[in-house]
Amino acid sequence: MQSTKPTSTAAAKKTISGFTLVEVLIALVILSVGMLGIAGLYVHSMKAGRTSVFRHHAVTLAGDVADRIRANPRAGAVYGLAGANNNCVAGGVNCTAAQMAGHDIFLWDQQATDTLPNGTVTVVFDNGGAPAPPTYEITIAWTEPGENMTYKIKIPVLGI
Repeated sequence: MQSTKPTSTAAAKKTISGFTLVEVLIALVILSVGMLGIAGLYVHSMKAGRTSVFRHHAVTLAGDVADRIRANPRAGAVYGLAGANNNCVAGGVNCTAAQMAGHDIFLWDQQATDTLPNGTVTVVFDNGGAPAPPTYEITIAWTEPGENMTYKIKIPVLGI
């Protein structure tokens, strides 16, 4: 006995293959969201890199300030005043401690202006007390988009 099942060639030929337009549009939306996320991360990393460079400049400048104060510890509160170009570094010029401090301040202000946006250097002298040595508080300040940044260190100066 033979099977009497009808065979439908029309139903077998109706198989659909490939992507529909809706599937392609959904894939494009998902890809676009992913690309926006990557762009956001890129912008954030650029900002973090810029901040890192400015912080590096601030730390380097604060180290220079501290070294110059340690080299001229007798200037005291003069480091809190305005700077002046006293030409103290040129060969063999004899400067007092106060003149050297004024020249140091002048150089720091130039460095802060050159390396940091709206960069400033402030030094506050504290004469200390009987057992405590005198200290200097060094503050480096600059501005970044949307915020004011500062870096502070406090150094004791022995041998005054």
